[in-house]
Amino acid sequence: MQKLGDFKLPHFFNYPPYFTLQPVRDTREKQVQLWKDLILDYCRTQKIFVIGLEEDFALFSNPVIERSLSHEAREAFLSALVSEGRAEWLDKGHRKCLILWHRVQDWADIIFRFVKDNGLEDSVMTVEEIRSGIESRGTELHGIDRTILMRALRVLEQKGKLAIFKGTSADDEGVKFSM
Repeated sequence: MQKLGDFKLPHFFNYPPYFTLQPVRDTREKQVQLWKDLILDYCRTQKIFVIGLEEDFALFSNPVIERSLSHEAREAFLSALVSEGRAEWLDKGHRKCLILWHRVQDWADIIFRFVKDNGLEDSVMTVEEIRSGIESRGTELHGIDRTILMRALRVLEQKGKLAIFKGTSADDEGVKFSM
């Protein structure tokens, strides 16, 4: 089995037709589903939050079989994730895609559990501490994309679980938990 770093690639990754958009609808649907699962799994395990359509992304080519996804195929697979709410285009030209291997609501639930598990119910933390502080080390929150984190925090804020307050800069925005 081929690997990409410590990530095990699925068998279809070595099958050349999967690097070409399939014309038969049923085959294409299966192909798109395999690619969606692969992209989400890879991004989750490698903590990748943004994929650039024009950039070198490890999954978009397989040097072993000398195949690369066309621009059209890349956009088709990422658009399929977008239509399921598992990704969002970050620009009008569809060149950068934010990957949501957890939906924003699921991230909010992860933050809620993190706060409960660490006894932080009535504490104050900066947004940066949540992303890169000692408490978040070894958790899925460590290194989380700031855009996703802020959206998840707003979900919790709307539910009355916390208050976000502005600092003098983005680095010292604070969060007061009240769970």
